[in-house]
This record gives sequence, structure tokens and C-alpha cells, in this order.
Amino acid sequence: MTSNAFYHRAKFLTSAAKVSQLPDDAGYEVAFAGRSNAGKSSVLNILTQQKSLARTSKTPGRTQLLNVFALTDERRLVDLPGYGYAKVAKETKFDWEKTLDAYVRNRTCLKGIILVMDIRHPLKEFDLMMIKWCVSVELPIHILLNKCDKLSTNECKSTLLQVRKELDTLPGAHLVSVQLFSTLKKIGLDECYAVLDQWLAVN
Repeated sequence: MTSNAFYHRAKFLTSAAKVSQLPDDAGYEVAFAGRSNAGKSSVLNILTQQKSLARTSKTPGRTQLLNVFALTDERRLVDLPGYGYAKVAKETKFDWEKTLDAYVRNRTCLKGIILVMDIRHPLKEFDLMMIKWCVSVELPIHILLNKCDKLSTNECKSTLLQVRKELDTLPGAHLVSVQLFSTLKKIGLDECYAVLDQWLAVN
């Protein structure tokens, strides 16, 4: 079975408001995080080739639970709550922060985080917070600079270099990798699949 087809089998398993409500902490898990307008749900849908696996909306911030998708009995993808949308109450943002922090720090089956950013607005406050959480527990994090179809080739290369340079100045930079990605043009899928294969011990 090809790597791509493996991810096409993803099926919704459960939603959880708290880490304690997630499936047993066993096997392999990779989570997808990102600001509410970064296109995280669309990334999940294009990787799994399922148009509505992850909920997409024109109203950012709709994902308010940890949504778990099963690939096999031992391998899962998790769609984390979108973050950073102004109309979400401060109390809700605080609850999300606590949940995400607990998930990253305490979930032993979590093998890595795919952090989705809009290439036109990279490394915002939430992105840096996620990176800080991950490196503090030695958890790998792979950044997708999504929507690269919105920029010219030279602009994409320049932004990629700029982001890499900034990441190199952060503690734990060896745990962080970054690539260009576009759900619209299907750019960067194979590179992302390779990271997922490694973390989920596929093949």
C-alpha cells in the first residue's frame, strides 16, 4: 500500500473536550494545530483525500474540540482546536490553552505536531507558543507554510528562508522543520507524508 493511500483510510473516531476523554494513551498519534484561519482543516482533508473529514468553515474557530481520526487501531490523527479568532471569548481561549498544553505535555503516544500557518502571516504568537510547548518536552514539530499558491515563487522562497532563519534562533530549533504547502495546488503533499510516515512508524 502506498503512503498516500494509507492516509485515505482515515475515519472519524471521537471528539473530546478534555485530554482525559481521548482514546487510551497508546500507539502512535500525530496532531494538527494552527491559527483559525490557517487552513488546518483543509490540510487534513487534502492529505486524507476526504472533502469533509475535518470540518471547514468560512467562520474561523469552529473546531472547538480535539477531533480524533483513526488510521488503524494503533495510529491516529488529531485535529486540535483552532486558535486566535477574535470573536472567541477570552475564557474559551484560556480553556483551549490549558487543554492544548496538557495534551502536548502529557500525551505519551503523541509523536509530533503538524503546525499549519498561512505563509503570508507566519510565526504569530500562537505559533510560537506551540513551538515552545513542543520543544519543552522534546516533541518534534513540522511547520506547513500553507497557501503558498497566494505568493510568487520568489516570495515563497524568501519567506521560507526567513522563517527558517528565525526558527534557528529559537531554543530547540533541531526539533522544528518547515516546508511550503498548498491545499489548492497540492504542493508539498509528498514531503508532508514522509514526515507523517516517520512519526507514525508507517512501512
